[in-house]
Amino acid sequence: MVKESKEFLTTETAWCPGCGNFGILRSLASALEGMGLKKSEVLFVSGIGQAGKTPHYISGNVFNTLHGRTLPTATGAKLANNDLTVIAISGDGDAYAEGGNHFLHALRKNIDITYLVHTNQVFGLTKGQASPLSDQGMVTGTTPGGVANEPFNPLATAITLNAGFVARSYAGDQEHLSRTIRAAIEHKGFALVDILQPCVTFNKVNTYQFYRERVYDLDQEDDYNFKNRKMAWVKSWEWDERIPIGTFYKVERLTLDGQYKEMLPLPLVRQKYERAPVEEIIAQFLVE
Repeated sequence: MVKESKEFLTTETAWCPGCGNFGILRSLASALEGMGLKKSEVLFVSGIGQAGKTPHYISGNVFNTLHGRTLPTATGAKLANNDLTVIAISGDGDAYAEGGNHFLHALRKNIDITYLVHTNQVFGLTKGQASPLSDQGMVTGTTPGGVANEPFNPLATAITLNAGFVARSYAGDQEHLSRTIRAAIEHKGFALVDILQPCVTFNKVNTYQFYRERVYDLDQEDDYNFKNRKMAWVKSWEWDERIPIGTFYKVERLTLDGQYKEMLPLPLVRQKYERAPVEEIIAQFLVE
């Protein structure tokens, strides 16, 4: 059973009853409480959307940024203060549509942050339009004839770019999700957790029953090796009668903030503030 968090959870939400976001919220709070982190040591960064509201319902430091700009904001925060545990939170639209370019470069740079993506395969805040992860043929308000394109594969993309930690979990299995989030936070480097999150209002295809009948845990498969990049890439394309969750790929790489730490032993937040250079720059733009 997932331990109910008293430290991080708040009570009021604006989500629909039965929304998969509730399972993600409880799992995240439980994972954090089990790690013994103080609220002052954690920063949540989120974009726009129902997933982006998650930090509003959890007690801690929050930076709510622009749609699709979650990762560059989280990167800046980590570089400024590398002692922070930075957790970025997006929906699949925020992460892979507006934020798709930033996603690619965060993978490449290997900044030490955890990225939780709530994948409900629609834009849940704006009435259920198709997202980059909507299944081909899915009928939505913007695709009455069905989605024409194949869905984007974030796991395969992350593995291709040699991301440090690539995992998938499911909002309906809070024990698995809490364990996966904790492993992602503990990993030194960029950690992606793509979370299957049923949208009970706008997605009538990828429901709780749909996932219950299909998901299985890679971590319980004796012949699976998450260090084998080719095996991980092939497994990331499995999406039919069986859908894998668990740790797909894991590798140790030098992190972006680690490189900066070698050059700047003191993080920006602890460096002495010099007013003169800043005032000189500002003066260039002042009109008398």
